[in-house]
Amino acid sequence: MATADFTRIASNIGALNALNSLKDVNTKLGIHQQRLATGQRINSAGDDPAGNTIANKLMARSEGMKTAQNNIADAKNLLAVADSGLGKMSDILVKMRNLAQTGASDTMGADERDALVKQMTSYAEQLDDLTKQTKWNNTTLLSTSALTFQTGADSSDTTQFTGLTGLDSAGLSVSISLTSASTASNFASFMTTVDTAINTVSSKIADVGKLINKLTFKEEQLAVAQVNVEASYNRIMNADMAMEQLEATKYSILQQTSTTMLAQANTAPQGVLSLFR
Repeated sequence: MATADFTRIASNIGALNALNSLKDVNTKLGIHQQRLATGQRINSAGDDPAGNTIANKLMARSEGMKTAQNNIADAKNLLAVADSGLGKMSDILVKMRNLAQTGASDTMGADERDALVKQMTSYAEQLDDLTKQTKWNNTTLLSTSALTFQTGADSSDTTQFTGLTGLDSAGLSVSISLTSASTASNFASFMTTVDTAINTVSSKIADVGKLINKLTFKEEQLAVAQVNVEASYNRIMNADMAMEQLEATKYSILQQTSTTMLAQANTAPQGVLSLFR
């Protein structure tokens, strides 16, 4: 800062110094007032270029984690639909097995076995309907080959599900080969087929349950991680309101004192007039 010489009045160095100080104070006061008004420490890239870059990346990751949590919730709902369908399928298969077991006894005559076959055929049709109707966004869940869920903020952070393949091969979308002329041995053989189907469905139910649990753990982990990322973003981007108010008060006082000093500096050259008396 230049030293003021009040005997040289063509340039009022003292006033210029006070004016520069006032401008600096006004700039700093404006920054803190803007932070108080917006609640943000960084209001433009120029405020903190590096911090702004880091904060934007943290925000993108935080939002990605929120979206991943929504995806997980949707995936769990999808699996709940599949689980419900599998549960009903298991119930139907148990009923079919009971009918086959009844027909495997020689206490049944041709008419009785014909009635059993008709009932099992009806159950088989219900299985077909169940397979077609258990859907999520037009995806037939009980016959899909594989599912991929986006369960993280990164594109590679996915959860795979092998799907529910194998249900058809277990004989679930069957036309019943039994007839009224079938023997007890034929019905007993069909019991084995149904047992295989029941085991397949039970295995798929277990797979669905394990994946739901896995997604629940992933969801909990994401919730904690997202809060931590949000905290990092908050520390960089958002203003400490107490500190900003303190700084604004300080610069408000300095603004008043700088204005007063500028006024005094403007009148200082008048002292030269005394040399002409």
